[in-house]
Amino acid sequence: QVQLVESGGGLVQPGGSLRLSCVASGFSLDPYAIGWFRQAPGKEREGVSYISRNNENTYYANSVKGRFTISRDNAKNTVYLQMNSLKPEDTAVYYCASASRLWASWYNRQNYNYWGQGTQVTVSS
Repeated sequence: QVQLVESGGGLVQPGGSLRLSCVASGFSLDPYAIGWFRQAPGKEREGVSYISRNNENTYYANSVKGRFTISRDNAKNTVYLQMNSLKPEDTAVYYCASASRLWASWYNRQNYNYWGQGTQVTVSS
């Protein structure tokens, strides 16, 4: 069964850190770019970060630039999102998704075919 599984979410205080993982099962991540998205209650799902299949390109939403870092370990079939200096406004369900190629801007959800089920990140004191 082809699926992406996110983990690493949780409750953290403002200023804290979390590392999210996105593990692929049933297929290899090697040929795919990966995007991280998030959706807060009452808001649309938005792009957070992107990494190309060969690590050449990474992109970040302005709201997380300088605080989040995306990386991948193809040997472990895993993509990570290191989140530092977390803020309450980072609270959301975080999703990873795979794209065989970009047909539009990296944050356009139509690029992505497989999606994980999401992991909750809550930033609160």
